[in-house]
Amino acid sequence: MPSQTNPVDHELVEAAAHVARTRCRGDNHTMAAAARARDGRIVTAVNAYHFTGGPCAELVVVGAAAAQGAYELETIVAVGDRERGVVPPCGRCRQVLLDYFPGLKVIVGEGDRVRAVPVSDLLPETYVWADHQLDAG
Repeated sequence: MPSQTNPVDHELVEAAAHVARTRCRGDNHTMAAAARARDGRIVTAVNAYHFTGGPCAELVVVGAAAAQGAYELETIVAVGDRERGVVPPCGRCRQVLLDYFPGLKVIVGEGDRVRAVPVSDLLPETYVWADHQLDAG
């Protein structure tokens, strides 16, 4: 099944690229993410690498958005430091993003092939965490 493609939010890509260029330093912070909230705000963050499995930039931006009262994210993108460009989310981030924001669009691809796709396209036949929780009561 072909992936549904949405318009690319170039302002969001540039916001993440700017943070990657200006805030990522050394081995601890190598990725930046930017997300657009439903109200139009852009929230940015960087990863916190640690050998024990520190959070990816996408997960940090989810927390940063919540801390700013932005609980509904519409689009997200991650960009690597050293001009690596758009980087797709890892498997863990794909699952978390799907669970938190089932309607989220994720910007993936490189160069002139950058596109925005539904997060569900990144996890075909996905595990849905909520489907496996016991009802309380």
